[in-house]
Amino acid sequence: MASPSDTCAIDFGTSEGIDEGTVFLMDTTRNGGQAWLAHTGIGRRAMLQASASLAVAASVGSVSLASAQSYSDAVPMVITDPARVPAAFKEAPDLAAQVAAGKLPAVADRVGKDPLVIQPTRDIGRYGGTWRAGFTGPADNQNIQRLCHDHLLYWDATVTKVIPNVAKAWEISNGGKTITFTLRRGMKWSNGDSFTADDIMFWFEDMYSNDELNPSKAAWMAINGKQGIVEKIDEVTVAFKFESPYYGFVEEVACLGAGGHFTNGANAMGIYAPSKYLKQFHPKYTSAEEVDKKAKEAKFDNWVLFFKNRNNANLNIELPVVTAWRVTSPINTPVLGLERNPFYFGVDTEGNQLPYIDKIQMTLAENLEVLNLRAIAAEYDFQVRHIDLAKVPVYKENEARGNYTVKFWLWQHGTDAGFFMNQDFDADPENRQWITSKDFRNALSLGMDRDQLNEAFWLGLGDPGSSAPGPASAFYLGPDSRKFNSVLDVTKANELLDKLGLTKRDAQGFRQRLDGKGRLQLEVTTVGAAFINYTGIAQMVSEQWARNLGIKANVTEVERSLMSTRLANNELQIRVWSNDGTDNPFTYPFHGLAYASDSAIGPNSGKWWQSGGKIGTKPEGDLMKQLELLNEGKGKPADERVAIGKEILRLMVDNNWVIGTVGISPAVLGVAIIGNNFGNVPDLVTGSTPGQTPGNARPEQFYFKT
Repeated sequence: MASPSDTCAIDFGTSEGIDEGTVFLMDTTRNGGQAWLAHTGIGRRAMLQASASLAVAASVGSVSLASAQSYSDAVPMVITDPARVPAAFKEAPDLAAQVAAGKLPAVADRVGKDPLVIQPTRDIGRYGGTWRAGFTGPADNQNIQRLCHDHLLYWDATVTKVIPNVAKAWEISNGGKTITFTLRRGMKWSNGDSFTADDIMFWFEDMYSNDELNPSKAAWMAINGKQGIVEKIDEVTVAFKFESPYYGFVEEVACLGAGGHFTNGANAMGIYAPSKYLKQFHPKYTSAEEVDKKAKEAKFDNWVLFFKNRNNANLNIELPVVTAWRVTSPINTPVLGLERNPFYFGVDTEGNQLPYIDKIQMTLAENLEVLNLRAIAAEYDFQVRHIDLAKVPVYKENEARGNYTVKFWLWQHGTDAGFFMNQDFDADPENRQWITSKDFRNALSLGMDRDQLNEAFWLGLGDPGSSAPGPASAFYLGPDSRKFNSVLDVTKANELLDKLGLTKRDAQGFRQRLDGKGRLQLEVTTVGAAFINYTGIAQMVSEQWARNLGIKANVTEVERSLMSTRLANNELQIRVWSNDGTDNPFTYPFHGLAYASDSAIGPNSGKWWQSGGKIGTKPEGDLMKQLELLNEGKGKPADERVAIGKEILRLMVDNNWVIGTVGISPAVLGVAIIGNNFGNVPDLVTGSTPGQTPGNARPEQFYFKT
C-alpha cells in the first residue's frame, strides 16, 4: 500500500498555516494569475469567488467595475431541522385543478411525510412559465441531468458539505464498514407508485448484480477491490455493507459516478430504479420469451439493450422518475421538453411544492455558434452550459437590450482544456513509447505558449498553468504547482526531445520516427459543440508544437458520443477536455487517475481497477500508486484525507499525464446568462462536477418574477 511518505517528493511550496480568515484573491487580469493573500474577516470561499468574479468582469473591455459589483453571497439551503418542516402544503394552480377534478391525490399525500425542505436563494417564488434554454444534441444529456439531480445524497451550494436529498438521512457505523440510509416516508415516483427500499434492492439484486446488465462493476461500489452488498432493513431503510472501512462512500453517493436514477439509469446504474415499472422488461419477472419478443418488436437486438432504453429518462417519456421535472419530449428530438412532476418530494420553507416553473423547453442548436447567438439575442431565460467566454464582450454589449445579466462562476480545476495523454495506447508502438515517456510529455508541455492561448480563447482571464487545482481547493498544492513544467521554455523542451533520440528532422523541420517510418505524428482528438473551442485550442497548440519543437500533431474533431466510444476502446492517443473535478480527487477521480473505462489517461487501466482485475490492463508505477492512495483515503474520515489527496494530485502534476493549458476560470460552465425576469439564481455559484453545477444552485427553486 502506497503512502504519502513513499511516493512523490515534489515540493510545490506550502499552503499550510492558512486559516479560515485568510482569503485567496485571484488576480485574473491580463498579466495576472498569481494568488495573493489578504486577511479578512469573511469566509475564504465566498470572498475568493466574489473577488474572482469581479476581477473577471472588470477586466473585460466593455464592462465597468460598477456594473460588476452587484454580487450577493445568498444561496439556496436544504433545511434539516424537523421543526422547520411546514405543517401544510400548497401546489401549482394546474395541479390544484387536477386534484379538484379527482385526477391527483392531495398535495400532502404527494410530497409524503418527510419532504425535502429548501430555503430559496432570495424569494418565495411564484408558479408558472416555461424556461427556455439550448442543448446540442443527444450526447448533451448532462444538460438536463444537472437540472434533475436525483442523487441519494447531494452537495450544498458551496460543494463543501454532503446533505440529504432523495435519502432523508444516513449513518456510518461498524467502524466505517456500514452506511445506512433512511428514505422519505410516503415519497412517490412521478406515476404515483411508492418509492421504497424495494426500489434500491431491485437495482442492486436485479440490475447491478445481473452480469448481462452490468458485466463490469462500479469502482465506487468497492473498497480494497471488494464489492459491497446492500441489505433491506425495512421499507424506508437500507444498509450498504463493505469488508473494509469506506467513509468516502457518503461522498461517492452524492457525486456523479454513483448519481441517481435519472442520471445513470440508462447504464443500469443509479442506486435505485422504479421496480414496479421495470419488472415488465426483466426476464426474472416476465418470461424470457416475452421480454425477447418485446425487445424485437421495439427493434432491439436483445433484452439488455431494450431494458436500458426503457430505463433511460432522456428517451423514455413513460419512465417514472423522482425529479422535479420529467421528460415529455425526448433528447433525440429538436425540442427537448420537460414538465413539472406532480409527485416531486421537495417544498419551500412555506410549504409550496416545488418546482415553481411549469416546463423546460430546450431547443437544439446545431453548434456552439448558433447556441451563443441565440443566447445573445435573449432567446433563453437562463443558460450557463456552452456559453462562450470569448463572446463575453458581445454579451455585455447586448445586456441591456436583451434584458439579461451576465454573471461569472469560478471553478477550481486546473485546466479547461487539458491534453490527456493515454498511457494505455498501444496501436502504434512508437507513439506509445513517446506518450508514455515523462520527458516527452514534459517537452510537449514546455513547448506550449499558454499566454497566447489565454489571450486567444480566454480573453486573458484564465490562469495559464499545469493541471494542478486552484487555491480555493482543499487540495491546493502550493504556489509553485501551477507553473511546474508549464511555463514556455523552448530550449529546455528541445533538449529533452534531443536526449530522447528524436534528433532527425525532415526538410520541413519535423522530427522523424526512430523506426524509420517517416515523420513522428501525434493524433489529437477533440469534441465539437461542447463548452469551449477545444478544436481551436488544439489547433493552436499543434501550431506551437510544430514551430517550437518540430512535432507534428494532427487534430481531429468528432461528435461527443463517438469520442466516448473511442476512449472506451482505447483508440485515442491524446484527448482534449477539461479536467474538471480534480480539485477534489476523491469525489471525481475520472480526470486525474486511471480510475475507470472513461478515464482518458488510461482506459484499460481503469477497466482493470473498476473490475477488480478481471479485465483490462494492470496499471503500473505512479498510476497504481495513485489508485492505492485513493483507496487508502476513501477508507478514512474526510478530515484525514487531505494529505493523501494532495499526494494523489502531486503524482498527477509531476507525471504530466494531463498537460494543462489554462484554467481556474469561468470558461467551462461558468458564464451565466440570466434573464432579469428569472429569479433565485445565486450570484456566486461554486462550479463543480460532483456538485453538478448548476444543480447545486437548486433549479427547482428558480422562478419567473412576472
